[in-house]
Amino acid sequence: MEVANKINQKFIEQAKFIARGTEILPGGVLELAKKLEKAEKNNKPLRVKLGLDPTRPDLHLGHSVVMRKLKQFQDAGHKVVLIVGGATAMIGDPSGKSETRPSLSKEQVETNAKTYFEQMSKIVDIDKAEVHNNADWLHPMKLAELLKLASNVTVAQMMARDDFAKRYAEGKPISVHEFFYPLLQAYDSVEIDADIELGGTDQRFNVLMGREIQLAYGKEDPQLVMLLPLIEGTDGLVKMSKTYPEHCISLTEDPNNMYGKLMSIPDSLILKYYELLTDIPTEKLNEIKSLLEKTSTNPRDIKMQLAYTITELYNGADAAKKAQDNFVNVVQNKGIPDDIQSVETEDGKMLVDVILDCGFVKSKGEAKRLIQGGGVKLDETKVSDIMQKIMFSTKNEVILQAGKRNFAKLLKK
Repeated sequence: MEVANKINQKFIEQAKFIARGTEILPGGVLELAKKLEKAEKNNKPLRVKLGLDPTRPDLHLGHSVVMRKLKQFQDAGHKVVLIVGGATAMIGDPSGKSETRPSLSKEQVETNAKTYFEQMSKIVDIDKAEVHNNADWLHPMKLAELLKLASNVTVAQMMARDDFAKRYAEGKPISVHEFFYPLLQAYDSVEIDADIELGGTDQRFNVLMGREIQLAYGKEDPQLVMLLPLIEGTDGLVKMSKTYPEHCISLTEDPNNMYGKLMSIPDSLILKYYELLTDIPTEKLNEIKSLLEKTSTNPRDIKMQLAYTITELYNGADAAKKAQDNFVNVVQNKGIPDDIQSVETEDGKMLVDVILDCGFVKSKGEAKRLIQGGGVKLDETKVSDIMQKIMFSTKNEVILQAGKRNFAKLLKK
């Protein structure tokens, strides 16, 4: 407490807000408060680093956790420094991987990075950020410089990583070049003189390595590390990932789908989503926590507020209101949306083909699984036969429902 009293309370409160839901190493909130106070005293904004290895072009709400922290630093007047892994992505981050990760080409990196920044701009002010490609300093690095960098870390340190240790114990191959990934991304912190580095909890080894390498290269006050939790997808079990699209919520998701998917999360995730995916004040967060602990509270009501808040963040108030009204009508009142698409189709066409044509699934196999799981209806009658055909008979239109939120009016061609 004596140390805390020496720091202006303003910076302690600011640090508590930014640190909410994270782990800060070393020293926790007080060390962050010291950094914030020193930055204002010296009139020198903190340089907050985030490394991006754009292995996939689409971003989801899981990615937004770290981006929202970047925005909070921006709002406090600090400089966000984004590092595109033009060099490191060609190695592939081995963190959490059970096998050697495929590398990316220069063209893939550039294409994915462009899409990343377009989607990141929904949260972070990209125009105010400093953007670098680490290929600019890593590709020209001479052999002597690379050996100097490598001399700062032992093989024993590298093998202390859980993923490397596990693969070694299981007799799975570990390529020597994989050892260079954490080294090179750590050297990025030297090049851009980072004060703070953000990363997911799965990046603990990599971002802490940045501190070690900064010290080795003479930085007296090395970067703090801010680790952010990985959020689970809508199933509440597996971390949100494009690998599981049915449980993943993209930043570019249609408002109705975004709202509907948020309403499908288990009640146990409500508080975590509020804490990590919104800027709700801490006092209000505590109020929600207290409400959820009361048996008289219906979690659905709080979840609806959450779904509206997040949908509004990415799609605006009008779209969020329409999505909420649509959810109430379709899901709660068992109605049909007013603005469903109309699709012309031939009499006798296979239902799986029609579902695919409507864009409700990405493959016939997925359409068949949806039917087998009882998720498809024609004119409110559940379909169980994957060989079902569209038969208009005396009618010229049929209402197709695929899943909870996908509707289409099928018109006879």
